[in-house]
Amino acid sequence: MRFPPLHRGTLLARRQRFLADIRLDDGRQILAHCPNTGRMLGYSAAGLRVWASERPAAAGRCGWTWELAELGDTLLGVHPARANALAAEAIAAGRIAALAGYAGIRREVRYGSEGSRIDLLLSAPQRADCYVEVKSVTAADEYGLGIFPDAVSERGLRHLRELQTVAAAGARAVLLFCVQRGDALAVRAASEIDAAYAQGLREARAAGVEVLAWRCAITTEAIALVRPVPVLA
Repeated sequence: MRFPPLHRGTLLARRQRFLADIRLDDGRQILAHCPNTGRMLGYSAAGLRVWASERPAAAGRCGWTWELAELGDTLLGVHPARANALAAEAIAAGRIAALAGYAGIRREVRYGSEGSRIDLLLSAPQRADCYVEVKSVTAADEYGLGIFPDAVSERGLRHLRELQTVAAAGARAVLLFCVQRGDALAVRAASEIDAAYAQGLREARAAGVEVLAWRCAITTEAIALVRPVPVLA
């Protein structure tokens, strides 16, 4: 996935959850949309080097979007909503071996008993449907492990329950962590943030839900899922 042209700058402040003040390297100070509404642990402090894209300003909207953050030599994708598209792109290209061989990819399909939508529904003749829930991982701990979630997530826990129901019915149920940072060695559930989600993930795996994690390669021109990393219990 290619980025639009990006402009480098310095984060001045994150306002509320949706806005960020950035001073670009050319001296302009801009107000940018912040697409990540989470806690953004470790990459939202003033002084952080960031990259933003410009977009035509619509009524009531910012003309800029915060796209990347720099953590030393590592680039981090700030936009969690890109995870579904990154996963679909990698699956269609055959890069994720565990999810290869499906001719059909549908997005945002209603399923389950709790009013959910599956991120990706994969299908192929003479194969059981494969339900893929995608989660974006951007936070990491001091050991270099990507962590999810970065805040208590009842929605994430609901998705785990829905996936267990899918697995029990005989279809494939997959949780795919899309790691939008190039330095994560593995992924783990952040039990110190959401103990219920960590327990739910253990139960889901025991019930037959497949759990995968793939790490992105990121430049200021493009981002793509390219490498599997372990998911720790």
